[in-house]
Amino acid sequence: MQLPRSQSYTEPIALEGDVNVVISQVYLLMTIGLMITAVVAATIAGNPQWMLSIFGTSPFLMIGLFVGQIVLVVVLSAAISKLSPVVATALFVLYSALNGVTMSAIFWIYTDASIVSTFLITGATFGVMSFIGLVTKRDLTKLGGILIMALIGFAIASVVNIFLKSTGLYWVLTFGGIVIFVGLVAWDTQRIKQMAAMGIAGGRSHASIAVMGALRLYLDFINLFLLLLRIFGRRR
Repeated sequence: MQLPRSQSYTEPIALEGDVNVVISQVYLLMTIGLMITAVVAATIAGNPQWMLSIFGTSPFLMIGLFVGQIVLVVVLSAAISKLSPVVATALFVLYSALNGVTMSAIFWIYTDASIVSTFLITGATFGVMSFIGLVTKRDLTKLGGILIMALIGFAIASVVNIFLKSTGLYWVLTFGGIVIFVGLVAWDTQRIKQMAAMGIAGGRSHASIAVMGALRLYLDFINLFLLLLRIFGRRR
């Protein structure tokens, strides 16, 4: 799942020191969100009764969890500027926890070793691309437009393949999706830096900008991790 992506921000205005503070908050919040997701997923996956209650009783519970996650993303995206920093942060933490519930199935299916190794691969890839997004002088706006179109195609093809069950298309989508999200990490990082400059100059709080940026990068990381797990994951 990805956030709605609007036009690019240009003309960074705020002081570089203020922008760097916000960027640090973004990475800190994203890391906290990933830790919450991992702890919740591992805890639930380690309890067979909880797994049965969530995944083996009623499909409506899982549907409710997915709907709840979508609602939280929409609320944070649409009303971030109107929410207090405490509420925005709390919603991000709640979303991270709910995502941990749904991802507990991943921890149940795949071995701990393959999850850890894939996480490290994801982290290294994410770190390199995010660094590029921070330091590059090239405007990635055009690349972002291409990636968004590719992401839409990826989402549609993924839904279609639920019914087709094509192994070939599955692997094409896997490698194509990895390329898309690797690019999105760099693009989103650059946009967050630009958003921070414009937002600070416009009087927005550091916290609200940090929460939105953290949510974007969190989603990029999770999607990249899930795609890489298709390749490197080993089932129990």
